[in-house]
Amino acid sequence: MFNNSSKMLFLSSLILGTMITVSSSSWISTWMGLEINMLSFIPLISNSNNLMSAETALKYFLTQAMASSIFFIAIIIYTIKNNINYSILTSMNPSLYLIIISLMIKMGIAPFHFWFPSIMEGINWINSIILMIWQKIAPLILMSYIFNMKFMLYFIITSALVGALGGLNQTSLRKLMAFSSINHMSWMLMAMQESNKMLVIYFLFYTFLSSSVIFLFYNFKLYYMNQLFNMFSQSNKLKFSFFINLLSMGGLPPFIGFLPKWMIIQNLLLTNQITMTFLLIVSSLITLFFYLRICYSTFMIGTSETNWSYFFQINKKTMNIMVLLSFMSITGMMFIMLIYLNL
Repeated sequence: MFNNSSKMLFLSSLILGTMITVSSSSWISTWMGLEINMLSFIPLISNSNNLMSAETALKYFLTQAMASSIFFIAIIIYTIKNNINYSILTSMNPSLYLIIISLMIKMGIAPFHFWFPSIMEGINWINSIILMIWQKIAPLILMSYIFNMKFMLYFIITSALVGALGGLNQTSLRKLMAFSSINHMSWMLMAMQESNKMLVIYFLFYTFLSSSVIFLFYNFKLYYMNQLFNMFSQSNKLKFSFFINLLSMGGLPPFIGFLPKWMIIQNLLLTNQITMTFLLIVSSLITLFFYLRICYSTFMIGTSETNWSYFFQINKKTMNIMVLLSFMSITGMMFIMLIYLNL
């Protein structure tokens, strides 16, 4: 991607579209930024030599176009009725509910997640990072302006359960990461209820953990679970480094991935939201289960069970980066706790 000038052009306009959206002062310019962002991402995931890639690009376009149409109609209705900018919001009305629904479709929040796993299955890991992380920034920021807890409660619960249960029977690593992302979105929406600061903290942790796991998938061209068994039988150090990051992403204490969830759980308990806390913890435990299933199988099986054999070239630089990421996952929680206790 980074050696292709046209891809770099579309990547630049992708970033520009997000910047226009988050810095705009009117609904129309916000919609224009989202459209620039969408139309820039489609060429990045398109590949004329791959029919599945073309199908994925078409699916993404149709879904995002539908969400953009709902968004555009909603802002027209809202502007006509209120005749004000979105920076001066009044009480919730049906048009604002439509805006929230269109943003949830764009992010793939359940029950509007029908497109997200299939799109993830048809793109490479670099585009997966963009879809899982960068493409969520603008809709999340817009949603934080008009967040309504009573309306969002159903979608938070649905995303938590769908993201947890959907990953149980998956053998594709890209679909596994897709359902994990859906589950993380429920935690982000709950963090949004507490404060924008907590949302930013959780999103930064989510970005770090997702990127560190996908970094290994990308370097070793891993797409399915049976490839993990063959790969990690060759290097115990690599196996250990990878699964520390994987368990950290699942939120297992004492890894650093548990810290943002701990903060949200603490705030929920302080506001007596016991039922929501219970549902989020249960969904997180289910996601941790399918991470542990991968770890347990790979650690316990000493030899590869596949009928084919492929030797992975393990670069020393890649190994050092993986060890560094693992060290940050292990010690990050302890370091932050020491700072917290000293304060």
